[in-house]
Amino acid sequence: MGQHETPKSDIAISQAAAKRPIAEIAASALGLAEADLEPYGRYKAKVSLDAIERLAGRPDGKLVLVTAITPTPAGEGKTTTTVGLADGLRRIGERSMVCLREPSLGPSFGMKGGAAGGGYAQVVPMEDINLHFTGDFHAVGAANNLLAALADNAIHWGTRDLDPRRVALRRALDMNDRSLREIVLALGGPKNGFPREGGFDITVASEVMAIFCLASGLDDLKARLARIVVGQARDGRAVTAGDLKAAGAMAALLKDALAPNLVQTLEGTPAFVHGGPFANIAHGCNSAIATRAALKLADWTVTEAGFGADLGAEKFFDVKCRATGLKPACAVVVATVRALKMHGGAAKADLGREDLAALTRGLSNLRRHVENLAKFGVPVVVSVNRFSADTAAEHAAVLDACAQMGVKAAIADHWALGGEGAAGLARLVVEASAGPSRFKPLYVDGLPLRDKLAIIAREIYRADRVVLSDAARAQFARFEAAGHGGLPICVAKTQYSFSTDPDAKGAPTGFDLPVREARLSAGAGFVVAVCGDILTMPGLPKKPAAEAIDVIDGRIVGLF
Repeated sequence: MGQHETPKSDIAISQAAAKRPIAEIAASALGLAEADLEPYGRYKAKVSLDAIERLAGRPDGKLVLVTAITPTPAGEGKTTTTVGLADGLRRIGERSMVCLREPSLGPSFGMKGGAAGGGYAQVVPMEDINLHFTGDFHAVGAANNLLAALADNAIHWGTRDLDPRRVALRRALDMNDRSLREIVLALGGPKNGFPREGGFDITVASEVMAIFCLASGLDDLKARLARIVVGQARDGRAVTAGDLKAAGAMAALLKDALAPNLVQTLEGTPAFVHGGPFANIAHGCNSAIATRAALKLADWTVTEAGFGADLGAEKFFDVKCRATGLKPACAVVVATVRALKMHGGAAKADLGREDLAALTRGLSNLRRHVENLAKFGVPVVVSVNRFSADTAAEHAAVLDACAQMGVKAAIADHWALGGEGAAGLARLVVEASAGPSRFKPLYVDGLPLRDKLAIIAREIYRADRVVLSDAARAQFARFEAAGHGGLPICVAKTQYSFSTDPDAKGAPTGFDLPVREARLSAGAGFVVAVCGDILTMPGLPKKPAAEAIDVIDGRIVGLF
């Protein structure tokens, strides 16, 4: 049985799952006491920061990153593989745990859908996780918008020297709403403030979300929040959240959210689902607090980074690992025959038939991701996520190509079979992770910002050159003059190609990387390079997923 053959819908599976209360999972699988939990109903809970602090003396388990080839509409199943691999490790006798990001409401009601896995490899309760969950995203959005309100209030009353023409902070909303990308604030007269242009980013693109996911604890959270650059004074000096005395109140909104959320897979493997920055416009990893705690609680922690390895994995290595000292033992690249055929030029309507020529051409995309990951010194395993229309010849072609690349690969069927379907993949991961980690970032801190960006463009995307707009060039210079030149780069670009052209599939070469602006995230600790036409507030598709979501007989239906 392969994907799309299961006799139950995902929602039916989810409703029937999670029979064990989360307190039992915490006790039996993690050794946590009931007093260590803050329950949110029977099947989800937060693990207290005090309990996490008590774990500090324990040795770390091994960290496995799950990433993927460049995404296509055919789907790759990265989250499903992350969950399936953790269940597969348990099936072969290992103590494992999952670390995932929380889904954003934007894609849940838009085009992509939720992010809880699928089939028999998902985290539950799926409906809760894909909707409001424990309220973390609302807290992040509220903290961001509190700072925005305090900034405009300071302009209105003149209590701080903040130039209304140079406010960099944008408001945040966890929804796809293109009409809010660029707006005019404070219309209606002086009583409403100083009119100026502004805009909204989706919450998962906000610096507050990035800070939330990189902070090591409450004290670090407050220090990072205080460093957020809100805008500039009239003399050009940076005005920060600390200058506005906003960090304490923002931390008060985020205090409860900072504790990681504990749920379980369908097979009872414990899972942290916490934080949720996108990987195409932010750094795309779950919270550092959750990852560090999982490494203390289990022998194997399986986590993911968003979209393809050129975005999520590169940022996981160069941003998250640099900031936290994490050293992954192995990287798993998820591919599907269907997606590889699309990279080879096959139309979506033809994905159900055997097409070895398109598959062979599409393998160039997988090959490039494997080559790129090797530059970080991390062993690589390929997981071929099985679909029911795949043929034996297509699987053999992928496995042969992986052997020629020098990497081990497995055909994984966790969507239909759960952990049993990923047991072979789990054995390859254990084998590849033997020995000490040889992980290293792609570049050193001391390089100029433009040089770091050029290395990413050349080594990961294979671009010929970086083309900076006049605005981006001036912004990089200003950030370096202000002492931020040592920060890593977080690239915002389309997830659908190595280039900035979403239609350039496979492994394109001979292109430029256009950078239209740079944004400083001083609190998060990186500089964002905004490339091509990428948007930090997505829009809804012509037929949003929201149209199929409903409540029938008290049950939520239509989520996927």
